Amino acid sequence: MADQYARPGEDNQSAEIPVIRWGEPPEGPVVVLLDQRRLPAEEVELVCTDASALVDAIRTLAVRGAPVLGIAGAYGVALAAARGFDVDEAAVALAGARPTAVNLGVGVRRAQAAYRAAVAGGGDGRQAAAAALAAARALHQEDAEASARMAGHGLALLDELLPGGGHRVLTHCNSGALVSGGEGTAFAVALAAHRAGRLRRLWVDETRPLLQGARLTAYEAARKGMAYTLLTDNAAGSLFAAGEVDAVLIGADRIAADGSVANKVGSYPLAVLARYHHVPFIVVAPVTTVDPDTPDGASIEVEQRPGHEVTEVTAPRVPVAGVEAGGGIPVAPLGTQAYNPAFDVTPPELVTAIVTEEGVVSPVTADALAALCDRSRQVTI
Repeated sequence: MADQYARPGEDNQSAEIPVIRWGEPPEGPVVVLLDQRRLPAEEVELVCTDASALVDAIRTLAVRGAPVLGIAGAYGVALAAARGFDVDEAAVALAGARPTAVNLGVGVRRAQAAYRAAVAGGGDGRQAAAAALAAARALHQEDAEASARMAGHGLALLDELLPGGGHRVLTHCNSGALVSGGEGTAFAVALAAHRAGRLRRLWVDETRPLLQGARLTAYEAARKGMAYTLLTDNAAGSLFAAGEVDAVLIGADRIAADGSVANKVGSYPLAVLARYHHVPFIVVAPVTTVDPDTPDGASIEVEQRPGHEVTEVTAPRVPVAGVEAGGGIPVAPLGTQAYNPAFDVTPPELVTAIVTEEGVVSPVTADALAALCDRSRQVTI
């Protein structure tokens, strides 16, 4: 079950609504999300009282972005435990809500393992639920810390590849605070460059068909006072040809063991353009996005989304004169079939570097990724 309520009267620059948080009102524990479907028109929180509501929020993109999906999955398990629902059933539903985003399953399994360990140790339902919640909160904090480290590593890499500053960076989809426990992944690197006075321009792809770039990345860039320009996805080639792009920065939803990167559809064409124009193509993601159990790009399950997202323009989730909120405006003939993959896969040979909280992998190879993941596990243990 989910409810929505707005947070009126808050200054956009000084009081940011948390992307995700745990709440404990008198009626019982809840997971509260900033509803990304309603941005940038309204900042509205969505209150989930059970795992099924959270699954729906994940599928409908009220909450989205690999790192924060892991956090949401962990909180979802904790919510099921605290509310007395079947934890294993909730875990299965949560983990399957977005199949390409590996972090979602990682977060679910982490909280589920903490719950099971508490039960095996003789804990009652309340203690087991507390253990799951502690695991979710720990993951949330770790992701915030990882975001800061990725920003530092990414800025150092930009400065190394592009000495002199004045970086003109192109990004795709949304990879800022809306996808993270901190300030994001790829966007966090651009933000670090902005704060250091070394970002000349952030080029923001609209990111069709759901416009996460136009609605969300532009929203975040505006709030941070960054110099940014919005462009249609198919205008990127002209930017490269004009020599206006110094680097491409994107996030990732899954990175295979060989270094293949699944990200929002439209990322692969940017990688091809970047290679042709000798521009660095940089992927920024936490180590949890690397999936050693997925051997290569061909093994990544790519989510196929509904065709109406392509054949219709979805109206804003806030009322517009003459249009039902959240409704669709047809732009193609009735019955038109649509090809609408949520992601595409970029092969490792087109990736200049993968930036993680544990460091940078370049060139991108299976051995280098495995070594980085091994170091990460040693640090965690």
